[in-house]
Amino acid sequence: MDIVVDTSALIAVIVGEPEREKIIEITKGNTLIGPGSIPWEIGNAFSAMFKRNRLSFKEAQKGLLIFDSIPLRYIEPNFVKVLHLSKQTGMYAYDAYFLDCAIRHKAPLLTLDKKLKESALNLNIEIMET
Repeated sequence: MDIVVDTSALIAVIVGEPEREKIIEITKGNTLIGPGSIPWEIGNAFSAMFKRNRLSFKEAQKGLLIFDSIPLRYIEPNFVKVLHLSKQTGMYAYDAYFLDCAIRHKAPLLTLDKKLKESALNLNIEIMET
């Protein structure tokens, strides 16, 4: 089964947040998909963690190795649909990419982001619970 995984869930796995084991458990044996923006979002998340002194550069390097080991299939977004979803939900396009991916691939969404989860539920997208 395809599962759309967002950056918040990936970061939880990479940096060892409490949800890590549950995320690994529910994704095992499934195909993880998401928009091609994910690597840039991982880099942005790491830079935000630097600013809050939550992550060292050495930890970020280790995190990139972990990220590279996660099998992800990148999906090209439909930009017209993404912009429509962005306007409809009031979310940034970066979040709408995940919604678009889930809708077009009829796949559940795995996210720890409450606003993204709420928007997905309003669009009748199945949510993978952690």
